[in-house]
Parts: sequence; structure tokens; C-alpha cells
Amino acid sequence: MTAVAISTPGGPLVLKPERRDLPKPETGEILIRVHAAGVNRPDVLQRKGAYPPPPGASDLPGLEVAGEVAALGEGVQRWAIGDRVCALTPGGGYAEYARVHETNALPLPAGFTFSEAAALPETFFTVWHNVFERGSLKGGETLLVHGGSSGIGTTAIQLASAFGAYVIATAGSAEKCAACLKLGADRAINYRSEDFVAVVKEATDGRGANVILDMVGGDYVGRNYTAAAIEGRIVQIATQGGAVASADFSKLMVKRLTHTGSTLRPRPVEVKAQIAAGLEAKVWPLLAARRIAPVMDMIFPLKEAWRAHERMEEGEHIGKIVLDVG
Repeated sequence: MTAVAISTPGGPLVLKPERRDLPKPETGEILIRVHAAGVNRPDVLQRKGAYPPPPGASDLPGLEVAGEVAALGEGVQRWAIGDRVCALTPGGGYAEYARVHETNALPLPAGFTFSEAAALPETFFTVWHNVFERGSLKGGETLLVHGGSSGIGTTAIQLASAFGAYVIATAGSAEKCAACLKLGADRAINYRSEDFVAVVKEATDGRGANVILDMVGGDYVGRNYTAAAIEGRIVQIATQGGAVASADFSKLMVKRLTHTGSTLRPRPVEVKAQIAAGLEAKVWPLLAARRIAPVMDMIFPLKEAWRAHERMEEGEHIGKIVLDVG
């Protein structure tokens, strides 16, 4: 098969097409003939040498794919050869074939193309687990999502809005703020010209946000504590602004805040299976009804994955970047 590998840690051009043997599905796994693969920030970090794959995972980048089941490992019960699926992978998505545990795959939502379906797993697993499971967001509460125009952000806005939350999103331009509002955000904040803490307080009549989804870290940590409501939950999923921060922890105590966080890739298959089950029950019907859908930015051929990484690092994208593999 053709795959795109990281020839050496570095810039986008270190992504090189090469020939690889087909992976063989192990017990409980399926082999997917990949038609499309999603591009995510962890792929960029792995390319730079800052995010190694977990033990046993492919060294190829790519955390989500969509395609057809091509082979079955021993004991697979749910899927049959030819089934159309999308899946969360621990690596290996930048290739014509990828193996994944059967419980980490989901059926293509009705009417979805492979490119659209490849844009689902990484962001939807991440948002569902962090906003609704760890953050316990409920209808009527306020969600503040930083990076509202990213793949994670556009997903969080749509899901939170669909489940009845009041949504505030931050983004870095007027165009991106407009995109957030179009997706269902009740208020969009241009963080380059507005203070998100002040806007959140104003928009909530001084109460603050019940849940904050943060991928920035750095000085946002202390500002999030100020912007959070009493009993607020802050969920950290990345630290693009810095992994070390100084904050006034008295606010954590006085407001009885919960500051938690998670990474998805190294979690056990069983944990991802539980997230998948929740998505299939609660979110897949919304996708099938087109009440929500992934926001598609640009699609690049697999062999030009370096262009997709350039697009992501430029920071101008709105929504998901996808590779056309089929």
C-alpha cells in the first residue's frame, strides 16, 4: 500500500509517500480500506517529534479514517467485509489501509461522504468525552469554547447548541467569529480585540461560564478561573499557549471549580469503545438527520499531506482538513 510517513522530525516537507506492507488485523480488529483520513493537531506535533505514538501503534500519523472493511481479525462480531465505517485510530491513518479495534469504529452516518465521515471521529470523540462526560455540560448551562473555528471548536459549538446550552466561542478574526455564529454560537469573541473574560461576564449577567473547553493553556488558565461560574468545570485538552502557567488558586477554592483534562490517543481501547457507544446513541442520530455536520475546510490528496499540514499551521482554516486517500 501507499502511505505517508515522517521521514525525520521537522517541517511539513518531511512527510513522504512510501510503500508499506498491508497491516494485518489482530484479534478483535478490522482492516479498513481507507478512502479519506482526517488531519489533526496531534499529527503536526508527531511530525515535529513532540508526540510519539503509544506502544503498539503505527508510526504513521493519522488518528481518524473512513472507508470500507477489507478484512476481519479473529473474533470480530459486529462488522462484515464491505461495511462502510469511520474509526478512531491510535495512528496509521495516512495510508491506503489501516487497522483498528472493531469497537472504535462506527457506521457512516446516513448520507455522509467518506470525506465528511473522516472528519468525525477525532473531534467528536474528544468533544463528547471532554465537554459532556468530563465537563458534564447540561442544557441551559453556558459553554465557553476557545478556538471556536477549529475542528474541535466547530464540533463543540454544534453539539452544545444541539443539546440546549448557551455557547460562547473565541476566535481570531471577524471571519472566524462569523463562522462560529453561523454554526450556533450565541456570542463570538474576537480575542485579538476583545477581553473574553469581560465579555463572558457581560453575556451571562456576571455568572460566568459553567464549562470551559480550553486548548490554549498558558495565561488562559488564570483568566479561565475568572471567567468560570461558581461550580464551573474547566477541561484542558491542549496547551498551545504554553504548558506552564501562573494562576490565582484562591479562585479555584472560592468558586469550587474543577479543572480537569485529558488526552485521547493513549487511552485504552475499552475507554474509546465507551465513548463510541455514547456517540452512536446520542450523536449519530443528529448527524443522520443533518442537524449537525462537520465543517469542511479543505481536502488534499494523500501524497500531498504536507500541504494539509501547511494549511493547519498557517492557522487560517475553519473546520476540518481532510486527506483524499481513495
